[in-house]
Amino acid sequence: MIRIERISFHIGAFRLQNTSLEIATGEYFVLLGPPGSGKSIFLECLCGLKKIDSGKIYIDERDVTFLEPRARNIGYVPQDYALFPHLTVERNIAFGLRVRKYAHKDIVTRVTETADLLGIRHLLSRKINGLSGGETQQVALARAMVLQPKILLLDEPVCALDEVTRQEVCAQLFRIQRHLGVTIIHVSHNLEEAFSVADRAAILHDGILQQVGTLEELLRKPDSEFVARFMRCDNIFYGEVTGPGPPEAGLTPSRASPRQQRQTRVRVGDIELCVPGEHRGKVKLMIRPEDVLIRSNYEGRSKGENEIYVKPVRWRNYGGYIKVELDGPFNLVAHLTDAVYADLKVKQGTDLVAILRSENIHVLPA
Repeated sequence: MIRIERISFHIGAFRLQNTSLEIATGEYFVLLGPPGSGKSIFLECLCGLKKIDSGKIYIDERDVTFLEPRARNIGYVPQDYALFPHLTVERNIAFGLRVRKYAHKDIVTRVTETADLLGIRHLLSRKINGLSGGETQQVALARAMVLQPKILLLDEPVCALDEVTRQEVCAQLFRIQRHLGVTIIHVSHNLEEAFSVADRAAILHDGILQQVGTLEELLRKPDSEFVARFMRCDNIFYGEVTGPGPPEAGLTPSRASPRQQRQTRVRVGDIELCVPGEHRGKVKLMIRPEDVLIRSNYEGRSKGENEIYVKPVRWRNYGGYIKVELDGPFNLVAHLTDAVYADLKVKQGTDLVAILRSENIHVLPA
């Protein structure tokens, strides 16, 4: 286990502030955040390349706060890979073993086994210059893995790769991590990348950890507007509590459990929405675009709970979904499948109904 207790570090105007985090043994952990948030600095503090100002770092209950990098049993792959262009792939991979004065036989064995694991044995005699981006990334990974560390730190390991190669490398990283049981901390700013590998993730912003949890928790239950927007939620709006809401649909108050009874009515603009939980005063609500249900507003249709009239004003196909911007009592964004989009016959000014189910609305903490 990695246990980080209130570490702080500053360089220039930037500060990593009182950061605490626990990462389980054998976990694939992704550190997310926008550029400049301190993700790379966090990794450098963890592996000992930067000396922290305060706090403690423990690995398997051993205090490594003041140990040199080589004594922490951590493999580190920097964003630029830092390979030696004048050496062959084989000598790049073997570099750390030679520095540690391993026997020649052991070096050959370890390099060969690691190259086989990554599928790059055919590259061992090649120079670094001339390798593809994916091959270069694999060589850098092999150089870290050949030392058989308990922990691997990967700083934006696939950011320089094209989309197809990035997906292939992420799949390979996940397979290797599961095969070896090594603990990985993987820095990224790309959500698709994180979803392809992460057991859990954290979001860092301006040197402060904003939230830690599974990707589903970060997606559905963000702790702040910043986390919600980083997780690509466009629908965030303000409201004011007007009173308690009804129990869940189909349940009378006498049959509803305490959990089912806890709902609140919130006025947003000139309409009221029913949201889960008990709240007071002014609140901030969010609903993910993929949870906004859109139906045709056919004549005679009565509007139900948490349903609002909207009109599409702009739409764009993003491959896996169609993003539709909607005008109504407040602006909304919905992500529709091709089939739903085609059935609705969306065009400028079409009368539609947006359904915001209360269980899909999240009230952001104050």
